[in-house]
Amino acid sequence: MHSNVTAHARCLYGDEYRPTPACGLEHREHYFIEELTFADADALLAMLHELCPNIVDGHLPVWVRNLAYRLVLLQRPDEPALLREAAQNLWLHGPDWDDVAAGLVERADALEPRS
Repeated sequence: MHSNVTAHARCLYGDEYRPTPACGLEHREHYFIEELTFADADALLAMLHELCPNIVDGHLPVWVRNLAYRLVLLQRPDEPALLREAAQNLWLHGPDWDDVAAGLVERADALEPRS
């Protein structure tokens, strides 16, 4: 088993910024998705921020990024910064999810205190 979800993702999809380490473990996408599904929000964010630090970069497939952000928001639904980060990810990877991204920004705006 990999040490964490970031290491597993790096072995499976590669890393734009570092060489992929030699690894003798079996790499099947469904094992990674199982690990991703049950990872906590901190582990998911660490993976996203390490492997895709500028949102538009990295080798993680778009569907993995979207799923990871969805899982983060299920665990932390009331954090405006995370809602906006997830919205940016959706906007940068195609128009199909623009309505969802706009809804995330609306939720973030509603959660922030008015001055």
